[in-house]
Amino acid sequence: MITAKGLYKRYRKTVAVNQLSFDVRPGVVTGFLGPNGSGKSTTMRLMLGLDHGEGETLFDGESFTDIRRPMNKVGTLLEAKPFHPTRSARNHLRMLASANGVGDKRVDEVMDLVGLGSVKRKKPKGYSLGMAQRLGLAQALLGDPGILLLDEPTNGLDPHGIHWMRDMLKHLAAEGRTIFVSSHLLSEMQLMADELVVIGRGTMIFNGDVDQFVRDFTQSTVIVRSPSADGFVSALEGAGAEVAKGKDGELVVSGMEMGAVGHLAFTENVELSELSTRSASLEEAFMSATGSSEEFVAAEPLAGGANPAAATSPAAPATKTGGADNA
Repeated sequence: MITAKGLYKRYRKTVAVNQLSFDVRPGVVTGFLGPNGSGKSTTMRLMLGLDHGEGETLFDGESFTDIRRPMNKVGTLLEAKPFHPTRSARNHLRMLASANGVGDKRVDEVMDLVGLGSVKRKKPKGYSLGMAQRLGLAQALLGDPGILLLDEPTNGLDPHGIHWMRDMLKHLAAEGRTIFVSSHLLSEMQLMADELVVIGRGTMIFNGDVDQFVRDFTQSTVIVRSPSADGFVSALEGAGAEVAKGKDGELVVSGMEMGAVGHLAFTENVELSELSTRSASLEEAFMSATGSSEEFVAAEPLAGGANPAAATSPAAPATKTGGADNA
């Protein structure tokens, strides 16, 4: 169990993390989301005592700095390439393993587990970003920890690698481990995460179930296809629904449940060729929830293919800056 209480960090006049409190439960994958500059990386560093600030984080009741052999309890991946430039990947892990009472057998196990067994004697300075991410995960798993904190672990991975990472983290969670992972790949997070911590400008926006987040920040719609679609619009609007025309003549109905739409079609003697519910995606919910807290806002593309930068005066730049954290 991870318990974060009152995490706070200020960079001069900018508050990067503002009184964040949340729990991360074992047995599920908890996603950590926020726009660029929202304070995700700073939050993770505060949790591990790597950055000075306020608040505390307990890992099964202990702070990270008080754990005698932290690698055996908490595995971390915060940077893609924190490796010694002259050691082989295997010897890099052996060095870390030795300091935490982990044997060489486990080093070889984790390198095979992440798919780097055939290149374990190569120097990681020559690794691609995706290979470095795999080595970073191997490092996090060295001590067979019950808790994992991973910052953008899918960055640099190809589609097969992303699929593998998702399955790996879900498998580890199913074993009862506590998984806290940040990512900008929202479609992947929707497939992987069970719960979410969502922040914007260092402030909590949401903490809870993924499906609840989507329900709270979006609206499901009912899709109707009918040979009498145009005539059915007035009946739907008369019942209080909002109706928009979709592609290929479909009706997109909001403000009315699918069962009520079907009953209305029955009473109005309207033939239906399709009646279905279209749920919003995690990406749509994220955009709705965090739009006002976006740190870097680019100009909208102009009609006719004009260059947005050319239409923006120096006194009014297209991008807002000022964030202290690049997460």
